[in-house]
Amino acid sequence: MRNEPFEVRKIAGNIGAEIHGIDISGDLPEETVAALRKAWLEHLVLFFREQDLPPARFHAFARQFGETQEYPFVKGLEGWPDIIAVAKMENEKVNFGGVWHSDTTYLEKPPMASMLVAREVPPKGGDTMFANGYLAYESLSAGLKKVLDGLVGVSSSAKADVSKTREDRIQSDGTNTGKAKETLIARHPAVRTHPETGRKALYVNTAHTTHFDGWTVQESKPLLDFLHEHQIRPEFTCRFRWRVGSVAMWDNRCALHYPLNDYHGYRRIMHRITLAGDIPR
Repeated sequence: MRNEPFEVRKIAGNIGAEIHGIDISGDLPEETVAALRKAWLEHLVLFFREQDLPPARFHAFARQFGETQEYPFVKGLEGWPDIIAVAKMENEKVNFGGVWHSDTTYLEKPPMASMLVAREVPPKGGDTMFANGYLAYESLSAGLKKVLDGLVGVSSSAKADVSKTREDRIQSDGTNTGKAKETLIARHPAVRTHPETGRKALYVNTAHTTHFDGWTVQESKPLLDFLHEHQIRPEFTCRFRWRVGSVAMWDNRCALHYPLNDYHGYRRIMHRITLAGDIPR
């Protein structure tokens, strides 16, 4: 569909849209930024192709949507502390963040949004999948919704499945502040209300949610296992194939993502910016 001054093309039934006919490398008019934000809130993740975004331009684009923030475990690029390299080298077997998750929910104020730009991609593989947290919640039974509406999830930065995906980058690019060895913990509603759309989204993820507050890990596990499987049902997801110059921006408040690790022997390098969020309610 045409949505001046750009075109929106959905890539799946329930999440994700490519934006065509726009160059995001320069300052955008306020009305264009507003239109992009409207499309982003509707589709949860937007994709752009063939964009020329060196760090300064990438940073300027991000700042039109919010305040950037630094990642606690990996230092940023030289001169750009809030832009990190998300990389897997030819000799590495584990990819950064290679598990379904919403970014850094172990922070008191998790990021509102994340943005990636592709610098180097493998000849095949390395796609990223996204899942719709609104539909994950809305498709549950009334009884389970009632239970979840009263629960608080505990998120930790030290869950084994995700912490091991940071090891290569911490070894090569870890921060010098001591945070690389620090365990960060935060408590957030299992169901959060999006501050801009007013919709409720399931807000737990297998990478960071360890248990429900007031429940033991063992008591929490069966329900969390069900929710983690439920929230990535195929009809809730989309899949994006990267090319050099591709850009993605997604809403961490209502979407999960998963970078696939199916390109051993090849290099994949992305640059990432996160935008500051609020305390989930």
